[in-house]
Amino acid sequence: MSEENCNHNCSSCEENCPSRESGHADFMAKPNPRSKVGHVIGIVSGKGGVGKSLVTSMLSVLINRRGFHTGILDADITGPSIPKMFGLHGKVTGSDAGIIPAKTKSGIDVISVNLLLDDESAPVVWRGPLIGNIVKQFWTDVIWPDVDYLFVDMPPGTGDVPLTVFQSLPVDGIVVVTSPQELVSLIVSKAVNMAKMMNIPILGIVENMSYVKCPDCGKKIKVFGESHLDETAKEYGLKVLGRVPLDPSIAQKCDGGSVEEIQMPSLEKAADAVQAAGKK
Repeated sequence: MSEENCNHNCSSCEENCPSRESGHADFMAKPNPRSKVGHVIGIVSGKGGVGKSLVTSMLSVLINRRGFHTGILDADITGPSIPKMFGLHGKVTGSDAGIIPAKTKSGIDVISVNLLLDDESAPVVWRGPLIGNIVKQFWTDVIWPDVDYLFVDMPPGTGDVPLTVFQSLPVDGIVVVTSPQELVSLIVSKAVNMAKMMNIPILGIVENMSYVKCPDCGKKIKVFGESHLDETAKEYGLKVLGRVPLDPSIAQKCDGGSVEEIQMPSLEKAADAVQAAGKK
């Protein structure tokens, strides 16, 4: 069966094509002809509100500071926050060749649905298939020029968008973001199990809002109680890549569009893991 006639349903097909022989159809989408992307790293979580966008932004910033060209594909279509964190406003431009991503102060390329809307505060009320298609277009229609590491900020859960990203983009690995609450094991298990089903390497776990550091004595105060990160990581055979503190100054810089000014040594180990995945 020719590629253009393939319906990607191997169960009803009698052809012995390479996809059938390998046990699954190849849904990989081709990037824009003018794109050149070295590595794709997904940032995921089993639930919302744990700080995926912060981790995505900071990993992009940290790797960028190391001399690599980074980009961010904001796949959280209904809750995009990446542009605001970098102080990006207005619509992106494009031509017949493709869409040109916005560029941050330090040269990071960014695409987000907020950069396509006339009113960035307007809600995106779309059904799942349309959202998944937009995410795929962020890969196929956007020109990613010589990007060494492209970070994909995914929405929470295991729905249409993560499935689209894992099937359509050449993801080299994912970083799982969580928080110290009791639900951490359940949260991580959902993300880990989906990644394993899709044969996506898991680089490790980052715990956000891990503690608050007292400004007077320097003591670490565990606002959400004792962390279950180590035992959860051990349960799934994962590396702990960092514990990010709950810091009001970080929130202020993110709200003010100055995420590139943040110093975050707690994520340097995670940045090392991203680079190591790139070398592989």
